[in-house]
Amino acid sequence: MKNIVILISGRGSNMEAVVRAAQLEGWPARIAAVISNRADAAGLAFAQAQGIPTAVVPSKQFASRAEFDAALRQEIDRFAPDLVVLAGFMRILTAPFVEHYAGRMLNIHPSLLPAFPGLETHRQAIEGGVAEHGATVHFVTAELDHGPVVAQARVPVLAGDTPDTLAARVLAEEHKLYPYAVRLFVEDRLSIEQGDVRISDSHFADTITS
Repeated sequence: MKNIVILISGRGSNMEAVVRAAQLEGWPARIAAVISNRADAAGLAFAQAQGIPTAVVPSKQFASRAEFDAALRQEIDRFAPDLVVLAGFMRILTAPFVEHYAGRMLNIHPSLLPAFPGLETHRQAIEGGVAEHGATVHFVTAELDHGPVVAQARVPVLAGDTPDTLAARVLAEEHKLYPYAVRLFVEDRLSIEQGDVRISDSHFADTITS
């Protein structure tokens, strides 16, 4: 039984998707905790309603990123995580923090990496005139949005799309993609070989297309 700790900063819709999938599909794992850097994160209420322990490590109370990361790491490790899941966690993490969870921390990013790392990905996709956009689940490394890719979901960019309409269509795919990727980890079906992710005994494609 693996322990999963999920980090959020806001409403945590991807956290909800992972929690519901774990419950419905009977994963050999438990959501050990949901932790936020903001006390007003709406997702904390959902987690509490599911009986999941929650905690807050307020990022504004620390003088530096390193001090915050040290406190966050201490809180996470109280729950002995096998996997740390970033679900809308709006913090850039320091290299020592990332290295501590190397190979056991996942993130979801709203673009088809390596395209459009960073923020405002939907606007970038529209302005860039690309035909496809989507989301990527990847292992977290010290380089922002550049870790080994686990899986991607693709959606078409439609005529007349705005950043909001495109974001909504991508988010619907994220809610399917992230539970799929987390379950692969839980079932020990992921490995990293020479910087690339390998999926063993997979009955699914590593790219989900709508």
